[in-house]
Amino acid sequence: MKHLQSLKFIVLSLLILVNFTSCTKDDMGRDANKAAISVSLKSSANHLNNVFLDIEDVQVKVKEDGDVSNAWVSLNAINLGTHNVSDLISETELLLVDHFEINQTFIYEIRLVLGDNNFVNINETLISLDLDENASASNLIQTEFEGNHIYQLVINLDIDESIQFAEDENIMILNPKLYTEIRKF
Repeated sequence: MKHLQSLKFIVLSLLILVNFTSCTKDDMGRDANKAAISVSLKSSANHLNNVFLDIEDVQVKVKEDGDVSNAWVSLNAINLGTHNVSDLISETELLLVDHFEINQTFIYEIRLVLGDNNFVNINETLISLDLDENASASNLIQTEFEGNHIYQLVINLDIDESIQFAEDENIMILNPKLYTEIRKF
């Protein structure tokens, strides 16, 4: 009986020792050459409320020449669709990308890919926002993303600066003005 009890103690001790010294699932799946990226969107506005943007994707440019076929990499955005970006003022943020892993690389630019369903609500009237043909919902970041780090990017959209009324065409034009904060952990 004593022999069985000491055998139980040894087995239990070994289980505890193996449990505390083994790798976690996160450690086993983590590649030291990959960086994890999270992207959130927030906004600022003084005059315009109820601005809705149709978000289709978030991409980063990893090649200097943006016309090359693999220059832009999709970050597999979540929370796609039309969102009231006016609600993203102060401490509220919309999570667009959650810990997307990318190889260690230099990133030149980040962009929001916007759809055609962008509008503003003025006096209970929905007014379509036409994307300026020369506009790009992108921001230069020019930063080396090192492996084994987590990067949090917060895209700040200045709503008041992004929307203008074109009197000659009688339309509202969207030309997104973005600023990006980068935090490295």
